[in-house]
Amino acid sequence: MRSAVPDIVVRRLPIYLQTLCRLREDGVEEIPSHALAELLDISAARIRKDFSHFGEFGQQGRGYQVGKLIRELQHILQVDSIWPIALIGVGQLGHALANYDGFSHNGFRIVALFDSDPAKIGTTVNDIPIQPIEQLEGEIRRRQLQLAILALPAPQAEIIVDRIVMAGVKGILNYTSATLHARPGVIIEHINPTSVLQHMTYYIERTSS
Repeated sequence: MRSAVPDIVVRRLPIYLQTLCRLREDGVEEIPSHALAELLDISAARIRKDFSHFGEFGQQGRGYQVGKLIRELQHILQVDSIWPIALIGVGQLGHALANYDGFSHNGFRIVALFDSDPAKIGTTVNDIPIQPIEQLEGEIRRRQLQLAILALPAPQAEIIVDRIVMAGVKGILNYTSATLHARPGVIIEHINPTSVLQHMTYYIERTSS
């Protein structure tokens, strides 16, 4: 069934989940679809249609039970257990990512760090030792890691991606400026803050004039 779900729907699911988690933190136990729609600036009909791809989660006249819907979405997104991640490249950005506690609160944990700088090997970030990049494939296979984050220079990323895919990685979060490609079945998401800023600056001048 999931293979038929439009990708744009899948991309909205984490937004729903994050919003519901904030509601739970605020003590909200139930929320009607129209109230959830107002929070998300999405129509209630769109929310119901998105959820209908996976089942019926609401109750007539009462809306959604926040805790139950959180569990359902976590199961759908497969984040009801922790996904271990390899982080490759421990410069300033890599340090920030390794110390980011938002991963562990949302179903992910960085468990292995790799870098090519001899001065960094053996040091730790957030109690995780930095390993030489030569040990990359062996550690990925040993830990059976399926997710990796790339935070290293673009030329190195183009070489590394083939190595980690061959070792078993199936999902890559790319923080480099390189446009990476991998074989079918491997998912690559590109995170380029500069491109996002350029997208915003295009509109800022036009909306302020």
